[in-house]
Amino acid sequence: MWIFGMKGASGFSACSTAEDVARGVNGSGLTAIVTGASSGIGTETARVLASCGVHVIMAVRNVDTGKKVKEMIIKEVPNAKIDVMELDLSSFASVRKFASEYNSLPLPLNLLIVMAPPFMLSQDNIELQFATNHLGHFLLTNLLLDKMKKTAIESRREGRIVNLSSEGHRYVYREGIRLDKDKINDISSYNTIFAYGQSKLANILHANELARRLKEEGVDIIANSLHPGAIATNLLRHHGIIEGVINWIGKYFIKNIPQGAATTCYVALHPQVKGVSGEYFADNNIATMSRFASDVELAKKLWDFSLDLTECK
Repeated sequence: MWIFGMKGASGFSACSTAEDVARGVNGSGLTAIVTGASSGIGTETARVLASCGVHVIMAVRNVDTGKKVKEMIIKEVPNAKIDVMELDLSSFASVRKFASEYNSLPLPLNLLIVMAPPFMLSQDNIELQFATNHLGHFLLTNLLLDKMKKTAIESRREGRIVNLSSEGHRYVYREGIRLDKDKINDISSYNTIFAYGQSKLANILHANELARRLKEEGVDIIANSLHPGAIATNLLRHHGIIEGVINWIGKYFIKNIPQGAATTCYVALHPQVKGVSGEYFADNNIATMSRFASDVELAKKLWDFSLDLTECK
């Protein structure tokens, strides 16, 4: 159980669960894309959104696993509207295929995370964490943004884009973001923790720059980022000793999965977040981001760099 129960301005705390923050919220008529929805907080997010009447699109790498999770959710929520679609965020080709096949506007919820793995390159020859955690989400959002704008206008309902970041965004290389593909792919200077932090910093900068652009356009879509909290999942599978210690003490000091999915559901659905954009949330409340994450110019540079890497112009 999480030991800190102090409530913030929202009325919720680190102890609040996804069901707590979504209670009484009617999501009927909304469609959400939940990436990485076949396990952990992704599954819990999909389940709670579906229970609120949201039409959930589970975007997963393993469709068979996704279908099993769908069946599990429907047993609990018989009226749930859920579809499963294949999406590998480490592959630009897969992202483009997913976007081209998607025929209705989603409410994107970016949840797929690869935390601190050994050095590897993606299918597009880019360091895996940066490619999966940031570039895949960046490309997916860009490819679906026109549909989202159209739906926001026609439905007169606010669209929301939610990027799952982490407090790990504070632990990065000295330049914050390595805006050079050769440096990102440099195995000699690769650090698993800093590479993870860089990708999570990119999630915040992406949401911030997207929020700025959408506000400038006058579009009724908000974009925010969040830290779900320290959660005992399989994210540390590449660090066996650390994972063992965390699992041992976890029941006393870190969040369970329902608590870990709470901030995502809060930012995605709660009426309190209406009109709030370009913010960073933690424990179901607005939180303070790092100096790098608040850097407007760095966000603009990352946007242009990401466009070049994804060839999304």
